[in-house]
Amino acid sequence: MLSKIIASADRRAIATDAAIDRLRETALAAPPARDFTQALTGPGLSVIAEIKRRSPSVGDIDVDLDPVRQALGYEAGGADAISVLTEPDFFGGSLDDLVAVRHAVSVPVLRKDFTRSTSQIWEARAAGADAVLVIVAALSDVAIAAMLDTAAEAGLTAIVEAHTIEELHRAIEVGASVVGVNNRDLHTFETDLTVAEEAADHLHGDVVAIAESGVSTTRGAARMARAGYDAILVGEALVRSQDPSALVAALKSVR
Repeated sequence: MLSKIIASADRRAIATDAAIDRLRETALAAPPARDFTQALTGPGLSVIAEIKRRSPSVGDIDVDLDPVRQALGYEAGGADAISVLTEPDFFGGSLDDLVAVRHAVSVPVLRKDFTRSTSQIWEARAAGADAVLVIVAALSDVAIAAMLDTAAEAGLTAIVEAHTIEELHRAIEVGASVVGVNNRDLHTFETDLTVAEEAADHLHGDVVAIAESGVSTTRGAARMARAGYDAILVGEALVRSQDPSALVAALKSVR
């Protein structure tokens, strides 16, 4: 599945590569990005709430989801940042979702996608993103370093995502200052919170740490907080919730 998703991302990157001059010009003319890192380093556990219509692991979650309404609910509940899945073929997302959400909320917005070319970072900034996702499993160390350099030039925060201890070491060694540890196995798509708990011992104190996937309750959020994570990224549970604002507030309240 990962290879299929990457192949799709590579096809989309062809178009962004061809439009790099326009995208870069638009991005550099845009207002400054909101500070994603600062949003995650306040007191307590921060919550990145995700806009997610579907996924390869569970299929459709809410194909008719209104991204703006959902994002405003998240913000009302105290979400520190919003993640918007823009991958179209497997997650049902789009850049239009990101643009709409960024205009509607006052908190930073992450473009969550499978970034394969630095041109896609410029595309993200041109669309209003304040942060981008860089997935270690999908890139070489040289490519990750190029992504970090481009994100810095564009004024974006790069979240470097690892799924294993080995990938986490690669992320840190290449210079990532914001790291996401994903509890989802990319081969089986199963989640296990012990992944992030065990990875926590390998994180340095100066790295902003995000636990991703698998958190659906305050109990899970508390486990991530006790492990030392600055933030959690929650998608499916919030989209399925009858009261996403209340769930965001509950997740933020854990100690």
